[in-house]
Amino acid sequence: MIPIEDFFEDIIAKTMRGRGITEADLAARTGEPADVLARLCRGEFCDEGALPKVAKALGLHPDALVNAASKSWYPRMVSIDGLGQHNTPYRDMRVNAYLIWDKDSGKAAAFDTGTDSSSLVKQARDYGVEVEAIFLTHTHNDHIADLAKLREALGDPPVYCNEAEPWPGTEKFADGATWSVGGLQIEARTTSGHSVGGTTYVIEGLRRPVAVVGDAIFAGSMGGGIVSFADAWQNNLDRILKPLAEDTILCPGHGPFTSVGEERRHNPFFALEFS
Repeated sequence: MIPIEDFFEDIIAKTMRGRGITEADLAARTGEPADVLARLCRGEFCDEGALPKVAKALGLHPDALVNAASKSWYPRMVSIDGLGQHNTPYRDMRVNAYLIWDKDSGKAAAFDTGTDSSSLVKQARDYGVEVEAIFLTHTHNDHIADLAKLREALGDPPVYCNEAEPWPGTEKFADGATWSVGGLQIEARTTSGHSVGGTTYVIEGLRRPVAVVGDAIFAGSMGGGIVSFADAWQNNLDRILKPLAEDTILCPGHGPFTSVGEERRHNPFFALEFS
């Protein structure tokens, strides 16, 4: 079982950085002692009564943040034909790549590479599918570290990358671009904020709709707003969580599978919007 990517203190830290809130600001807004807030920010779940006040001060869902701190929530397991997740180590964390295929036509697409694409290549060969394209969610090193080897192993299929975040040797596309891979329909939605051209790929044609979201959303969290926290948060809401069906499977760049419905109810960053 792949662990949740972010601890509750990561959620607090991302929000404080993104919204320019200091521990002193948090103390003023919550009325809680500075030492209690410092311990919470370090990841010590020391005062359950203080955490909802912190959540309110940061614009997070109180119950969802408490559940993250108590580790009482994990998204429902996902297993459907045509969807493979490949989780590989990167420094002190792990990163995902995905193989998605249409079993009727035997055509497939790869999404990102992780740090070792060998298991993805093996799955494609074991299932006898032909990978027609590689799609990049963004160009941070952990997501494209094995691109050269993956291309070579798959017979050099085209690699697609958002025009806002071009990468040498790839084919650029604009927001809203679409592709057909066998019976699969793929649509690109720019979900920038974590990176300048971060892209979510919405895939129709499996038993449930799928969205490969890269580092836009994690199970119970979201990617850091490296470029713009405000843009990342708004794009996640407007381009993923609001418009997509509740049963849409979300394939994040780190951590386990989740779904739109799970994140509407349990993600501290967004659950208030669906309460």
